[in-house]
Amino acid sequence: MFAYYNTIKALHLIFVVTWFAGLFYIPRLFIYQLEAHQEAEESKRHTLPLLKLMTKRLWSIITAPSAVLATGFAVWLLVLNPALLSQGWMHAKLGFVVLLWAYHLKCRGIMKQLQADQIVYTPQWMRLWNEVATVLLFAIVFAVILRNAFDALYALVGLLVLVVFLMWGIKAYKNYRARHPNA
Repeated sequence: MFAYYNTIKALHLIFVVTWFAGLFYIPRLFIYQLEAHQEAEESKRHTLPLLKLMTKRLWSIITAPSAVLATGFAVWLLVLNPALLSQGWMHAKLGFVVLLWAYHLKCRGIMKQLQADQIVYTPQWMRLWNEVATVLLFAIVFAVILRNAFDALYALVGLLVLVVFLMWGIKAYKNYRARHPNA
């Protein structure tokens, strides 16, 4: 293998981490923006511009460049080691990465809507949307780490359990917020 293969792999992993960091935080900023639209006009006038600026900077400085760099380094790794493309776990991983890119692009669309003050989603819907990146992270990591023991049925059951757990957590948090509105 090429002497720099592990360096490229490390860079790929670093940018995957920063990409996910952006994808974990950007929907949270969307939630804050949606909630700010429900505030009094005076409060909204101060809060929304700051949230929009934070969202734009997070997207353009961290999330989008990290997505491109993570993907670029991944392609480079596959060019250096094309045998990976013949392995089932890699097919699963790439399928999840396609879904991750779809999520990424949808987040970009939501960001553009919110930048233009177009309110399409509720904060509750956005809390659910916020968990999609978590599910994809679990799926990708399990596909890579458990590559030799990767069983599609086992992975599907695990993801379903994760989704049920996340849904329960979201519902519990919603009930908590209903009882404690200032929390």
